[in-house]
Amino acid sequence: MVTLKEVQSKDGLKKFVKFPFALYKDSPYWVPPIIKEEMDTFNKKVNPIFNDADARFFIAYKDGKIVGRIAAIINWIEVNQQKIRKMRFGWFDFIDDPAVSEALINKVKEIGISQQLEYMEGPVGFSNLDKVGVLIEGFEHIGTMITWYNHPYYMEHYERLGFVTEKTYHENKFPFKNADPKLFKKANVLVKKRYGLREINFTKTEEIMPWTDKMFALFNESYAVLSSFVPVSDLQRDYFKKKYLGFINPEYIKFVVNDADDLVAFAIVMPSYSKALQKAKGKLFPFGFTHLLKAKKHSKDVIFYLIGIHPEYQNKGVTAVIFNEFYETFTPKNIKYCYRTPELADNVAIRQLWKNFDPVIYKKRRTYRKEL
Repeated sequence: MVTLKEVQSKDGLKKFVKFPFALYKDSPYWVPPIIKEEMDTFNKKVNPIFNDADARFFIAYKDGKIVGRIAAIINWIEVNQQKIRKMRFGWFDFIDDPAVSEALINKVKEIGISQQLEYMEGPVGFSNLDKVGVLIEGFEHIGTMITWYNHPYYMEHYERLGFVTEKTYHENKFPFKNADPKLFKKANVLVKKRYGLREINFTKTEEIMPWTDKMFALFNESYAVLSSFVPVSDLQRDYFKKKYLGFINPEYIKFVVNDADDLVAFAIVMPSYSKALQKAKGKLFPFGFTHLLKAKKHSKDVIFYLIGIHPEYQNKGVTAVIFNEFYETFTPKNIKYCYRTPELADNVAIRQLWKNFDPVIYKKRRTYRKEL
């Protein structure tokens, strides 16, 4: 028999966070989070998302052993302001037992119905900057620090529970050698001259700080057209600065400004931390920090995390400036592979942006939907 317990303490939260460490202990592809970082994500005193969202965390037990977990999430900006009556769920992990996944999903359904919501969707996080989607193809590839990995049987559980596909995401990669400078060198010069633009590069994290507010404002503007986009608040902006900037090599952030020094485009690339996080095993100390620092400086693989372009400058070739700057940065570092974060399969514009680099889709993931 499966029983559920709601997390009510720090000890319970630690059990919730650490369950995947047991579930994936034999997987060469699962990438563990840093336990403290994950704990902070769910801490209402630390993560400002809880000013606009509610979340409840449940652990499933069978024969006295933890066999599953789920986070039931309501983003009130989405529900009240955008009028999207959605019950979110994420961090949904379980052993291959239908009774476990059903018990956890039924709890989410119960909460959604009690709040008069219309449907549930998952796996998703609190907002658009969280992890998204259950892996449906590409199980033989190592995960990343910004995606969930899961066993192949997860998809069968969703379908057995009556879920249907809501969104499909693709993850692409290409060897850096595919970045032929002829594709963007000339355009880079022309675009900068035509629109009065210039690039800004960084060598130290503190140099980026004065620009971060403008960057998040531009993020909200450039991504507002995407389905179910929830803007990043000022408090969340400060939280994400603390959470992520330390992981980013400052050389891997590129800004483009106009004559008035207004930010018109930005791009954030992260070194691949996958192998380093596997070695860290969820802990920064005593040696985890060393593994991460080494990856930050020397990883030969990079992940294109975010590209944002002001609506007035979209479709004007500004990406040529960004690509040129990354080419100049990556070439002396002998970068081998470029990876992209999950992108909506129906996002034609993003496919056009990368088509000349001959990317290949190496993973696919989905979110699933069920009416309440």
